[in-house]
Amino acid sequence: MDRRETIKTLVIGSLGASFVLNGCITDKEEKVLENPEVLEDAIENGEGYGRTPAEAARDARLRSKTFFSEHEMETIAVLADIIIPADNNFGSATDAEVPKFIEFIVKDMPEHQTPMRGGLMWLDHESNSRFQKVFVDSSRQQKIEIVDDIAYPDHVEPTKKQGAIFFNRMRNLVTTGYFTSKIGLECLGYKGNRPNVWDGVPEEVLREHGLAYDEKMLRECIKPEERNEVMNWEEYERTHML
Repeated sequence: MDRRETIKTLVIGSLGASFVLNGCITDKEEKVLENPEVLEDAIENGEGYGRTPAEAARDARLRSKTFFSEHEMETIAVLADIIIPADNNFGSATDAEVPKFIEFIVKDMPEHQTPMRGGLMWLDHESNSRFQKVFVDSSRQQKIEIVDDIAYPDHVEPTKKQGAIFFNRMRNLVTTGYFTSKIGLECLGYKGNRPNVWDGVPEEVLREHGLAYDEKMLRECIKPEERNEVMNWEEYERTHML
C-alpha cells in the first residue's frame, strides 16, 4: 500500500477524527468590515459561502494578511508533496492548493504559528548540517532521508524529536487540507448529499394498504421534472388560497 492509500484508509476509517481542525476558532464575534464591497466580493467569489457576515468579513481580513515568507511557503509545498504526491488518478497536495490552505489556517488558528515556523527552521538547520544546503535545495533523495528520520514517531532518535513533532503537525495539516479539497474528496470517493428523484410511494405498496394518490396530489406534489425549480410561495398562495 502506498503513502496515499495509507492516508486515505486512515481518513476513511476514522471518519476525519485525525483532522486537526474543528472549524474556525474565534475568541469572540468580530465586527463586520465597514467596507461592504470587500464582503460582497468575498461572498461572490465563494469565500463567504455558508458563512455569517461576521465570519465572511473575518475570512476576508485573514486572507488580506501574509504570515509565511516565500521561502517558508516553498518549503511547505515541497514537504506537502512528499506527504501526498500525485499519482495516475489524482493530483498532489500542491495541486489541491494545500500550502494556501495551511497559510490561511495558521492565521485562523495562531497556535500553529510558532510550532510551524520553528519546525521549518529545524528542517533547514538539519538539511544544512547534513548537506550544507537548505531543505528545498537538497536533492530528492536527501529530502526523503530527512523525512524518513522524523516520519515514524516510534522510531525517532531523541535528537530528532523536535523534528518529529513538527512533522506530525505538518502531516495533519496536509491531510486535512487535501482531503477537504475537491481533489481529495474525489480521491476518497465521497459523494455527499445529492438530490434524487422521488416519484411517490410505489403503486404496489399503496395498493397493499388500500391507498392511492388523488389527482390533486399527483398534480401538485409528484413532479420530478420540476425538482430543481425554486418554489414561488407568493404564486402558490395566490392560486391556492382563493
